[in-house]
Amino acid sequence: MRRNEYEKRGRIEKGRESGREREKKRETHVHVLDYLPYGHPEDSRPVYQKKPLVQAVGEAKFVLMELSPKKDKIPAVYERVYIGEGERDVIDHVIKRLRYTELTQTAKIELSYILEKMVKEDEERFIRAFNEAKPITTRLHTLDLMPGIGKKLMWAIVEEREKGKFSGFEDLTKRVKGLHHPEKIIAKRIEEEIMEENMKYKIFTV
Repeated sequence: MRRNEYEKRGRIEKGRESGREREKKRETHVHVLDYLPYGHPEDSRPVYQKKPLVQAVGEAKFVLMELSPKKDKIPAVYERVYIGEGERDVIDHVIKRLRYTELTQTAKIELSYILEKMVKEDEERFIRAFNEAKPITTRLHTLDLMPGIGKKLMWAIVEEREKGKFSGFEDLTKRVKGLHHPEKIIAKRIEEEIMEENMKYKIFTV
């Protein structure tokens, strides 16, 4: 498909979708970024008044959260835990939503590794970022927002997928020369969206 035709079609499709409410998913599972047995280090209260805390990132929309674990439960970093409705094995309740700046240093360090792990484990979901990406404006494409993807690589992806959707990350890297480690690209973009709350265009987060 010629590029100007593709851009036009993308704008039409975007217009059709603009009236639809974006699907809202509540977080039901999170991945542990840090476990704080004596509460947050900046909490000035006496130790006996402080309770264990968990900092975690949501699986659906990558919401950062502070959680209260159940008594005698010590969740490990990287552990996937349930926080949805009904009985919970590890987490007692959600305390609050966090900003990136409120994460501990450990949580900030682990975030990029955990995001990459999450992307790899749900490849079918995240390959759609390459298969379904559309133009945002006449000059900006969703793929342009991905770290390390310039115009040349963006058009290589678009033109190659016209031949057939990418079945997975391996298929993508084989068919698009110069594209390496798509899981790292996606994880990096998610981390950027988490860090910059007021980012204009978001692909993966709320």
